[in-house]
Amino acid sequence: MKNFMNKTSSTKFNFPVFFMAMLGVVFLVIFNYLPMFGIIIAFKDMDGVINITKALVTKPFVGFQNFIDFLNDKYFRDVMINTIGLNVFQLVLSFPAPIIFALLLNEVRHLGFKKTVQTITYFPYFVSWVVFGGIVISMLSSDNGIINVVLQKLGLIKEPISFLANPNYFWSIATVSGIIKGLGWGAVIYLAAIAGIDVEQYEAAIIDGANRFQRMLYITLPGILSTIVILLLLSISNLLNSSFDQIYVLQNQLNLDRSEVIDTYVYKIGISEMRYSFTTAVGVFKSFIAFLLLWGSNTLSKKYLNRGIY
Repeated sequence: MKNFMNKTSSTKFNFPVFFMAMLGVVFLVIFNYLPMFGIIIAFKDMDGVINITKALVTKPFVGFQNFIDFLNDKYFRDVMINTIGLNVFQLVLSFPAPIIFALLLNEVRHLGFKKTVQTITYFPYFVSWVVFGGIVISMLSSDNGIINVVLQKLGLIKEPISFLANPNYFWSIATVSGIIKGLGWGAVIYLAAIAGIDVEQYEAAIIDGANRFQRMLYITLPGILSTIVILLLLSISNLLNSSFDQIYVLQNQLNLDRSEVIDTYVYKIGISEMRYSFTTAVGVFKSFIAFLLLWGSNTLSKKYLNRGIY
């Protein structure tokens, strides 16, 4: 009891840490919790209103009519297929990329080369999609675009291909460009997880005669498995959330059949037609599906892998 009292009395109130934590809480409340009151818009008829604050009080409730309108919308099937299809395609190809990159980068022993590679791969992440997308469009252009020039020089094609004018190429273009832009940054958290693995495990494996690949397979990968599972669960819950900036920049009238996703469709409807209730209902619908996906994937993960977010 005496030792407990001594420990309690010696504990000091750390104001700087408390202040930093409170800033995070205030930010969370203002930008995440307070806007939740706007969900009421999804259950009212507020399309075309100017004074939204006043309309929250005066406009009548319409129940789930806005949700029904979305489910019955003529574009619902197409945008859902594009959204789910594109995100699943990106998840399968994009999710393993930073893991593999982090594992390979961790094996590099030349510090200067390692830092150079990290810098080069991190840089695209800090470039906006407006700029990066413009570079992608320029490279894929049928008019002296570098991709067409190289393919013609190699004899793989005879005539230039208008990649972004063909809907069949869009998912591949969006996925590859997304991997290039986010590869370095996505590997950061895995490199941090690898750094937390006990070095003694590697030393013991070396003594036992394990080569680099075996150490990676039996020590490094299991050591970061919890991180991989958590990020995978979060990625699954975001299957209805597309990278709006990326899609909107690469999108054009010729590839709409494969590029029109929920986010771009809602943006166009909300801005051009001022259908605020409809677009809010779509947002609530996405959040509900995300919750179900997260709950379901987390339940399966805990059952079969004994790991989960909660």
